[in-house]
Amino acid sequence: MKQPTIYDVAEKAGVSIATVSKVVNNTGRISDKTRSKVTEIMQELEYHPSTVAAALTGKRTFTIGVLVPDISNPFFAEVARALENHAREIGYAIILCSTDYQLEREHDYLELLIKKQVDGIIIATEPKDRKIFKKLHIRNIPLLMFSVDHPSFVETNVVTTDDVRGGYLAGRYLLANGHRHVAVIAELNRASGCLRLEGFKQSLLDEGISLNEEHVIHSKSKIEEARKAAKEILRLEDRPTAIFAATDLIAAIFMNEARKENVFIPNEISVIGFDNTIHAELADPGLTTIAQPIDELACYAINQLLMSIEQPNRSGHRIMLAPLLIERNSVRDLNKI
Repeated sequence: MKQPTIYDVAEKAGVSIATVSKVVNNTGRISDKTRSKVTEIMQELEYHPSTVAAALTGKRTFTIGVLVPDISNPFFAEVARALENHAREIGYAIILCSTDYQLEREHDYLELLIKKQVDGIIIATEPKDRKIFKKLHIRNIPLLMFSVDHPSFVETNVVTTDDVRGGYLAGRYLLANGHRHVAVIAELNRASGCLRLEGFKQSLLDEGISLNEEHVIHSKSKIEEARKAAKEILRLEDRPTAIFAATDLIAAIFMNEARKENVFIPNEISVIGFDNTIHAELADPGLTTIAQPIDELACYAINQLLMSIEQPNRSGHRIMLAPLLIERNSVRDLNKI
C-alpha cells in the first residue's frame, strides 16, 4: 500500500503543503482550529512525516542551497528573495551562494553545500561542469534547475520561463511598432539568452525579415561588458531604430550609455528588455519589457524541491511558465510618424 505523503494530507485537509509543513515542524502562525484539523487528518491517514524521523536522526537540516551567477543582478536578487520567502513558509532556510560566473566558485560552493548537508539545492546558474550532478545524485541530494533549461536535465526538476516565447513577444512588439532595423544584446553563454534570441529571430522571420548577425552582440549581464556592447551599437553608422536587450540590466546600461551620447530614448532609438525587475520600473523613460513571473517561479521551485525531499525516488518534473509583455514608454511607435 502506498504510503501517504504531505500532499495527501494537504489535499484532504483542504490546506496548502506549506500549512502542513508548519504543523509538522511546529513553525509559523497557524490557528488552533487549522492545526487540530491537520493533525487529525495526519492521524487518520497514518501519515508519519519523514521530516520528523529525519530530524530525530540528525539527517534533516531544513536548509536549501541556492546558487546564482551574480547576486548584484536585480533579477537574481529578486529570485533569491522570493525563494527565501517561500522557503520560510514551510520552515526552511536558504543558504545563498553567488558564483560570479566562475567555475572554481561553482565547485567550491557546491562542495560547501554538500558539507552543510542541505536537504536540497536550487541552481540558477548555467552549470559549467555537469559532473556535479552525479555527485549530488550519489549523495541523494535533490536538485532543481531554476530559469535554466537544457535537454540533459531530463532527470532533474526544472522550473523556468518560456524564453523562446518571451523573445518572440519582444520581436513581435517591435514589429507592431514599425521597427524593422533592429539589434540584440544577449547573454549568449547562457541557454536563456540563446533561447530569447531564437524567439526574437523567429518573430522577424515570420514577417520575412532576417536579423543581421552583425547586430547580435554578446554580453553578460555585467556593467562593463554591457557598456561595451552598448557603445558598439550606438556608434554604428547605420544605427538600428530599436534594441532588444535580453535582460533588464543590459537594457538599463544601454539606456544610460545612450544618454551619455545624447541619443534620446525612445525618439532616436527604442529599447525593450527582459525580466521586469526594479530596473524596468526605475528607468527613465519606463522600460517596456518581457516579465518573468518571479514569485510564481519561486513558489513552484520550492514546492517541487520539497516533493523531491519528501519522495527521494520521485522522477524529475519540468514546469515552464509563460512570460508577459509589460508596456511602458521606451519604445516609439514609428507607424505614427
